[in-house]
Amino acid sequence: MPLFKSQTVYVPVYSHIYSGDREQPFYLAATLSIRNTDRRHAITIMAVDYYDSEGKFLKHYLASPQPLGAMATLRFVVPESDKSGGSGAKFIVAWQAGQPVAEPLIESVMISTKTQQGISFTSRGRVLEAVSP
Repeated sequence: MPLFKSQTVYVPVYSHIYSGDREQPFYLAATLSIRNTDRRHAITIMAVDYYDSEGKFLKHYLASPQPLGAMATLRFVVPESDKSGGSGAKFIVAWQAGQPVAEPLIESVMISTKTQQGISFTSRGRVLEAVSP
């Protein structure tokens, strides 16, 4: 298994998707999940930044770097009422470690229920930059 000292990860998020012939928006709550898969070492989450469909920066979700212990998980939620991201929203997550570690699992989970209809799905992050030992 490859080890890394840092990565920048792109994670697709959908604040809504479209349904029907008239492309009616179906609004979703989104959870960003960052899971440290290393069993011995902590990592530090340096940035969790949210962007809209046009690539415009919307929000910093971290005020300062956040340690994430071995096998621990952080989550960040975009509420269903927040429509600012659009159907092409995304997070950029940057993390680093003091020593080479197992790659964290970073994904988003989107969900909504309306009347008798419900939908949920996930998206995995894609590494944009990485530093290997």
